[in-house]
Amino acid sequence: MNPVVIAAVFGIVFVGELPDKTMFASLVLAARGRILLVWLGAAAAFVVHVAIAVTIGGVLFTLLPHQLVQGAVALLFLFGAVIAYRETRSDDDEPSDTGYRFEGARTILTAFVVIFIAEWGDLTQILTANLAARYDNAIEVGIAAVAALWAVAALAMIAGRLMRRLPVSLVRRVTAVALLILAALVGIEAITGVTFVV
Repeated sequence: MNPVVIAAVFGIVFVGELPDKTMFASLVLAARGRILLVWLGAAAAFVVHVAIAVTIGGVLFTLLPHQLVQGAVALLFLFGAVIAYRETRSDDDEPSDTGYRFEGARTILTAFVVIFIAEWGDLTQILTANLAARYDNAIEVGIAAVAALWAVAALAMIAGRLMRRLPVSLVRRVTAVALLILAALVGIEAITGVTFVV
């Protein structure tokens, strides 16, 4: 296991997921059901999505030339930066509690379905596929991405009130800047062959 890869992937996915719609969905679900059950459903959905993302990223790396993959990764990071920045303008980020509550297996299933649907084509799924292609290590990227997603989901459920106090637009702008820097560094690597990103 390469701790540098795990730390880098964890950090990128964690920051990318903070302002994400999935984090807000977790807040709403936690307000309606038992936190542990909601987390279990969300955690299972994240495992499925990360498995799909690292598989796609790993396949791209083995089938295509390295510089082409790096160029595609740079473009996808740039795309992620644009998405993160554009989402700073949305005003409907605050979760609402309808007062409806659910329990047991229904809570787990509901959380799984909501998170599973919300994550399709999501920024962190794209990031995870990119990172799997970038590092050519689906296992380490998958472990780190799942851990980051689980951590954000737990944070959303346990410290939801604190998370709501952070300006969402600020977190999204920081995410956009980080992705823009990654896009530039990986793009330079694709063109020159010089590695800047660990």
